Amino acid sequence: MTARRGAAVRAAVLTAALDELAERGFAALTMDNVATRAGVHKTTVYRRWPDRESLVTDAVLEVASQDFPMPDTGSLDDDLVTWLRTLGSWLGGPVGRPLVTMLTSDAARLPAIADAKRAFFTTRVGVLAVRLEVAVAAGQLPRGVDPLRLLGALVAPLYLNLLVVDRPVTPEDCDRAARAALLAARAGLLS
Repeated sequence: MTARRGAAVRAAVLTAALDELAERGFAALTMDNVATRAGVHKTTVYRRWPDRESLVTDAVLEVASQDFPMPDTGSLDDDLVTWLRTLGSWLGGPVGRPLVTMLTSDAARLPAIADAKRAFFTTRVGVLAVRLEVAVAAGQLPRGVDPLRLLGALVAPLYLNLLVVDRPVTPEDCDRAARAALLAARAGLLS
């Protein structure tokens, strides 16, 4: 095992925990397997996390805190497509995919995981709300569009791909989802 310290060890263990969750689920996750996958000794894991619940919670909170800035180029349509493509790519990537799988597994029943999931989406709704205010002021969107409903319309097709039909999210999927959500918002269906 390679000697690593601090942030590098923490990142390796949290990534390994998410990978284990994606492959085995929470019920089968062991600290030993996480340590092996991370390339560290199990005492290194136990020193930082006394149990798997605290480890999984930290892993999810770390991911939930990642920022997905909303662009503001002056075109809401272009900005939503860019943002959704970034989110779609992340959701299908090496960190997002295990997280999405885990959030629909038995681990999602843990109160701390449920809180982290809410925090993840609350943060995205807040980012979207700020951008919508600018779009309304610019006349690109009618007043009264609910940011949570718009977010739901934007991301539902992505989660359908990932969780129901088990296929990767493509840029074209993101483009279609953004166009459909904007049409719905402009038609007054997301108020």
